[in-house]
Amino acid sequence: MTNGLSVLKNIDKWISLGWLSHLDRAFARFLLDQETAASDPVLWAGALVSHQLGRGEVYLDLEKLCQQPGLTLAVPNDDAWQPEIDNDAEAIAELPVINAYNLEQWKTALSRSLLVGLGQGNTPLVLDGNRLYLRRYWQYQQILDKSIQQRLQPVRAHLPKALQAQLTALFPVSPENPDWQKMACVLALRARFAIITGGPGTGKTTTLTKLLALLIMLANGEPNNTRKLNILLAAPTGKAAARVSESIRKALEHLEIPDGIKAGIPKKASTLHRLLGSRHDSRRYVHHRNNPLVADIVIVDEASMIDLEMMASLLDALPDSTQLILLGDKDQLASVEAGSVMGDLCRGSENVAYDEQTRKWIRPYIDEPLGEPMTVGSAINQQTVVLRYSYRFGEHSGIGQLAKAVNSGNSAQAQVILNDSEHYRDIHRIVLTDPADKRLKQLVSANPGLPDEGKPESRQGYGYYLDVIDKKRPAVSAHYSQWAQQVLAAFDTFQVLCALRRGVWGVEGLNQRIEQWLFPRQKPSLWYEGRPVMITRNDYNLGLMNGDVGITLKDSTGKLRVAFPCENSGDEVKILWISPMRLPDVETAFAITVHKSQGSEFNHVALILPETKSQVLTRELVYTAVTRAKENFTLLESRADIFNQAILSTCK
Repeated sequence: MTNGLSVLKNIDKWISLGWLSHLDRAFARFLLDQETAASDPVLWAGALVSHQLGRGEVYLDLEKLCQQPGLTLAVPNDDAWQPEIDNDAEAIAELPVINAYNLEQWKTALSRSLLVGLGQGNTPLVLDGNRLYLRRYWQYQQILDKSIQQRLQPVRAHLPKALQAQLTALFPVSPENPDWQKMACVLALRARFAIITGGPGTGKTTTLTKLLALLIMLANGEPNNTRKLNILLAAPTGKAAARVSESIRKALEHLEIPDGIKAGIPKKASTLHRLLGSRHDSRRYVHHRNNPLVADIVIVDEASMIDLEMMASLLDALPDSTQLILLGDKDQLASVEAGSVMGDLCRGSENVAYDEQTRKWIRPYIDEPLGEPMTVGSAINQQTVVLRYSYRFGEHSGIGQLAKAVNSGNSAQAQVILNDSEHYRDIHRIVLTDPADKRLKQLVSANPGLPDEGKPESRQGYGYYLDVIDKKRPAVSAHYSQWAQQVLAAFDTFQVLCALRRGVWGVEGLNQRIEQWLFPRQKPSLWYEGRPVMITRNDYNLGLMNGDVGITLKDSTGKLRVAFPCENSGDEVKILWISPMRLPDVETAFAITVHKSQGSEFNHVALILPETKSQVLTRELVYTAVTRAKENFTLLESRADIFNQAILSTCK
């Protein structure tokens, strides 16, 4: 039985409550137009799978929907679905309309519909077990699963003796037991797929650099090999690409390997969009299965930022013989777009659940015993290593200890760390009283002085980069790019992060106030020297990507230009100077969302939490914000208990 218009009316009530969007209703309406006899469960399922996609989930889990509808859909607490709760009797009365179906009823209705397929075809929806997908995302998932599974097969039975000696030389001693960095290299040498994950300072890039040296040595030792390995290095954003490039160059300075091996290790990373060859106003790329990349090895850093569509596009463009290595922090926020690929791939990896075949491979090369696993992990777990020892944050580092407490959901320990400013000098806490709080103004305006006046404190605010603009301005035009690079580096020493975009403690409200504090005579929304801006949409003509940050400066002729760091510039100072009139899709970047900060690091991070709890305010968001800080972290709360609520809430 069906009454499609009745379903649409009920969806309208959900929209009025803020639980569904007009886009979700439009998709349900589309399904009804395609099949006028579509049953109520099918129309509801269509609206809900669209809703899940808007939340970053690529499918609707029907089993979880039946067990915990509120939690699954991120609408009111599951208690609100019980009849005895009388918060809003009229609204609550509409909720049981989907709670009335059990799992079998959902699946039966969907499997009988012409709108739903069970695999290949052209239906708008696909039912795969208990998961309901939009077809496009089901196809992305198939590409990902098939490509990774075929790369998990071992490509060698053992390592050559000569390479074992090199492995020992690269990893002579370690504070870890076992040596997880060495373990990552050993496992990555076994197959054409590997994941190296870990928190900040655990040595992911150092491990990668040693692994690439070993892979080059392995290739050079193969008989009749006459060519160099073609290794491509990429990251999701320009900033992340610049960071991994710099990290590899630094790692190579301390790596004692032949110059010929060093020469084969890539030192410049590209963005994934450039790697695949983005096409203007198209979801398609130049490289795909019929025009694949030419590469022996592809490495992607900051993989937690990659959504399902991008990962599927990358895998679709890789030849079967190409080795793929993913690096990143599995505990960070998932991508803004749909699909938490890194988190899903790494699920269970922290348990060291290696099977006997994997342990047999490891034993000849790792001296320390691993201990027996409680359970055996997935096939992907066998090619995943979690780096656990932080070389950056010691036991006296508040940032390191706070990150651990937040990541484990230990709110009591997190509070102890935040309140112990004497022991943890790199952690600070401020409770804000109003949007114009003087302490907030002092923090963002602070300036400890230029480097040539003595080493500046790391707790500087935005006054520091403004001082560089004013006092470091060169006398000759030939030095303007070097000056712009100094300004950009100074701006990166401090960053205000927000959980939300809107509201008095969101990006929009804070950018307005900070702008007024730093530039009191400046009219709002006008271009001025010193204005930091972030690109909000890829512009392939200009070579700028979503998330790139530039600073507005006067060039040698006195005209305003926006200076952006130039990707793949190597050791030479290169700046991209763009007229503000050519940048319609930008926003002021004194305050940015935590999501936008991924792939970046700052000397000092100031995280400002809103007054009320939000669905996006989770443990993963706070952990990501804390781990953006290298030297100092300041928490600013507009209500004292919001921080606790955030780390007790997880999106996993």
